[in-house]
Amino acid sequence: MVTSVAPEVVGTDFVGTEAVGTEGGGVSPDAGLAGLSRQERLDQLRRRMAAVPARGEAVAPRPGPEPGGDLSGDGRQVLPVPPALASLLPRGGLARGTVVSVSGAGSLLLGLLASVTESGGHAAVIGLPRLGLLSAIEMGAELGRLALIPDPGPDPVEVAAVLLDGIDMVVLGLGGLAVPPSRARAVVARARSKGSTLVVTDGHWGGAEVRLEAAVRDYDGLGCGPELGRGRLRGLRLAVSAEGRAFQRRTARLDVRPVGSRVEWLPDMPARDLGSGEHEGALARSSGVA
Repeated sequence: MVTSVAPEVVGTDFVGTEAVGTEGGGVSPDAGLAGLSRQERLDQLRRRMAAVPARGEAVAPRPGPEPGGDLSGDGRQVLPVPPALASLLPRGGLARGTVVSVSGAGSLLLGLLASVTESGGHAAVIGLPRLGLLSAIEMGAELGRLALIPDPGPDPVEVAAVLLDGIDMVVLGLGGLAVPPSRARAVVARARSKGSTLVVTDGHWGGAEVRLEAAVRDYDGLGCGPELGRGRLRGLRLAVSAEGRAFQRRTARLDVRPVGSRVEWLPDMPARDLGSGEHEGALARSSGVA
């Protein structure tokens, strides 16, 4: 069945609005912190963190594309990223104890979450109530290792600082805010001492060690010419860039497309090579166009 897609769909990304709960010891989506006092918020977070297994027990460091390379120069381990993104980063992943800024297409953030949780790590997402969990699952994310705090209350930075104590990767949605340099430095120091990676998005955080940006360049399956905007979404092409204190800007063009039973990140391929079949529908549903 062919789905009719409005022209304004072009330019969106695979970011759904599914509300999926967590399993295990994660913080569930309904664990809102609004209305609680500062001490009550901290106590609740610490109680829930006590139920999470020790950080990094099952996370295997991913060897980088540059043997012996070290993003920070102090031998820190890295958290995995989708393989197609590894060549953009000096060590093939995100160094523990650093702050990473992510912007642009939402698939980039979902891919990072999928890689960390699929590899056995634990992640927390703060202040992003419309996170596309269906898309993350299709990329391999393990929800039992993903904590969701869509409503962190008036001070999401404080919530993130607490979670850095026991989570491999903490994703902080800033809601358009800019974090003062003095406070950012304090949180960076905490991330470094705890060996956690803080990923910030939707706002300004000065001094991030790595900056990642993704932009949608093309869709496959939505027709062309007079049929533009009509069809079944089969994949998208992204332009992804990375730059940081220790390396210059690097860019790559990647495909996000169905391969077998899941969605994979692959080097850019012609449209004729894109997958088809039952998983096309899942891609369309996760993008909100079906």
